Amino acid sequence: MIRKFFYVLTALLMGLSAAHAQTDSLRYSVSGTVRDARSGSSLQSVNVFMQGRHHATVTNADGEFTLKSDIPIEYINFSHIGYRNASIPAEGGYLNVMLEPTSIAIAPAMVVSAEPRLLVLEAMRHIPDNYTAEDELLRCFYRETLQKRQRYIYVSETVARLFKTPYTRGVFRDAAAIEKSRVVLSQRKRDTLSVKFLGGPTQATEFDVVKNREILLSERELAYYRLEMGEPVSIGGRPNLTVKISPSAVLSYPLYYGTIYIDSETYAFSRLELSLDMQDENKATGVMLIKKPFGLRFHPRELSVTLDYRKDGDRWRINYLRSVLRFACDWRKRLVHTNYTSVNELVVTDKLPEAVPIPRNEQFRSRDALSDKAALFTDPDFWKAYNIIEPSTSLEHAVERLIKR
Repeated sequence: MIRKFFYVLTALLMGLSAAHAQTDSLRYSVSGTVRDARSGSSLQSVNVFMQGRHHATVTNADGEFTLKSDIPIEYINFSHIGYRNASIPAEGGYLNVMLEPTSIAIAPAMVVSAEPRLLVLEAMRHIPDNYTAEDELLRCFYRETLQKRQRYIYVSETVARLFKTPYTRGVFRDAAAIEKSRVVLSQRKRDTLSVKFLGGPTQATEFDVVKNREILLSERELAYYRLEMGEPVSIGGRPNLTVKISPSAVLSYPLYYGTIYIDSETYAFSRLELSLDMQDENKATGVMLIKKPFGLRFHPRELSVTLDYRKDGDRWRINYLRSVLRFACDWRKRLVHTNYTSVNELVVTDKLPEAVPIPRNEQFRSRDALSDKAALFTDPDFWKAYNIIEPSTSLEHAVERLIKR
């Protein structure tokens, strides 16, 4: 299960059904743009949240955000890797937020003397103390897109409930259920060969690396990697030590390159950036592809994952997940490759008051395709009562073009 990355190459299915649910109205909202205070460039994937209310989102590719709440919003907090935290009064309805880059002060002796493998093992030992120790029911927003060359041919979005058990247990009782979703896809015949996404919002359960320890953070798996210390960074205003990983063994399945971020105070894993080793195309294909139409050749290019964890009170929980899959396809009778890119994003937007397990008949299974369960893009107020990741300008235009066709 953990070796397959929730995708299958096949023909897109055009029959779609809706999944709807009601939510409490989020009547108050504040929008804005977050930029680097020195360069003026927009900042993507900045954490935007209300302290104490659990309402949260992240900025889009243009640095834009909208945060909604059921009570008046007085202050909004911003945190991003390598920047100072900011708490901004929510005045005027639209905020232009400038985050200051920051350097951190970690005792040089601590960085130099740190043995990276022992550091990671110590962080693994602290997982029961650092992460949620009780059942939680979270609301999240999930978006998956597919581009053929530079053109979007598929966009699907959903708000889901995410049930998470304590981090002392495995992921087998964790589950997701769709509350509301929508999809738009290309009607061109030549675009029907595409990626059919499997897993959807369940990626936050199955690829939660800190909880699903078999992927990387077990002593057995860690033995296959070379570890070295990297430069310390600031995340959310907290100093973090970094450990660079790279494969040191040849196995029947590919390993990962990446960076592990460890909070220097609590020894919590605060962020992981992983990229699948692509040196052996057959091994990478075995992870990325489940099946494909006869006669189609699949060429993997990239599989990368970023996971963010955010401290809430004295515990950490998964906050944001982004995965990027790049590949090329061609038919045996054709010489030209067609390049595809799929990007999936999931952000936890709220913690619900009662941690009620999701009934089995409502659970979104890891082998389900979100495109089969979503309604068409027809209602302009579809997400009015939910926190979402704002679509970037390019994505908005892509959806408009697809709808017109």
